[in-house]
Amino acid sequence: MSVAFIFPGQGAQATGMGKDFYDNVSASREVFDKATQLLGLDMPALCFEENDKLDITEYTQAALLTASVAMLAALEEKGIVPDVCAGLSLGEYCALVASKVMSFEDAVKTVRQRGILMQEAVPVGEGGMSAVIGLDGAVIEKVCEGIEGVQVANFNCPGQIVITGKLESVEKANEQLKEAGARRCIMLNVSGPFHSDMLQEAGKKLGKVLEDVQLNDFTIPYVTNVTAEYVRDTSSIKELLQKQISSSVRWQQSVEKMIAQGVDTFVEIGPGKTLAGFMKKIDKTMTVYNIEKLEDVDKVCQALQA
Repeated sequence: MSVAFIFPGQGAQATGMGKDFYDNVSASREVFDKATQLLGLDMPALCFEENDKLDITEYTQAALLTASVAMLAALEEKGIVPDVCAGLSLGEYCALVASKVMSFEDAVKTVRQRGILMQEAVPVGEGGMSAVIGLDGAVIEKVCEGIEGVQVANFNCPGQIVITGKLESVEKANEQLKEAGARRCIMLNVSGPFHSDMLQEAGKKLGKVLEDVQLNDFTIPYVTNVTAEYVRDTSSIKELLQKQISSSVRWQQSVEKMIAQGVDTFVEIGPGKTLAGFMKKIDKTMTVYNIEKLEDVDKVCQALQA
């Protein structure tokens, strides 16, 4: 058995995420308390109580990272170690924490800044994103190449690809993609054109934030969204994280790479089952477990240690 830990990205957040871990696992509680102390945000209130902030990018990213790492801490206490880690967009920071390359302290401070930079990068209403359902990725790329100001944001799984860019360009692409055979094009309720060239300046500013981040040598490799390749050398990480803000998330290709390297078991750590849903369309022969509730930890440990 070869195991990958995978972490969801923005959009997976949900009120109450991680509460049972916070209430029952001291290592998980420490993660929440550390985030509160470092960021000056009441992280339990942000994650557990109904509020208007959880879906605002500058808060979402730090909250989702905190909840996911708190769940990871409960699994690590049981001695479960992955062979590789990966995360979708924001989830890549969780993967770096799980790989022991970046400390949680540095990760949560960085994603807090990342969220603010992404939120501020483009005035609301100028950019947009759309999920394209039921059309081949190569066709989508070709249509986007013919329209200025739009590109692929996420290769999630076969039949579900997200495009991003200037609002009018995305709307124009939606029309052409429907003509090309897309089943549906759904405008997403997001606050900006994430993973588009419009965020290159935010990426440069994130590069400055990353200058102060300490990176450790790898004990466990991770797969980067930017190239869908294994990363085992810390020297390229900061540049990849800077690029990641404005480049396509190659999630499907990342999963296919891990499978090609022998991974047969994936553990999705974080709220929701988004990545498990993608996996069914990428390769339904894979074994996938989810950890989003405390009771999931024992089930996964029994399965992996059997």
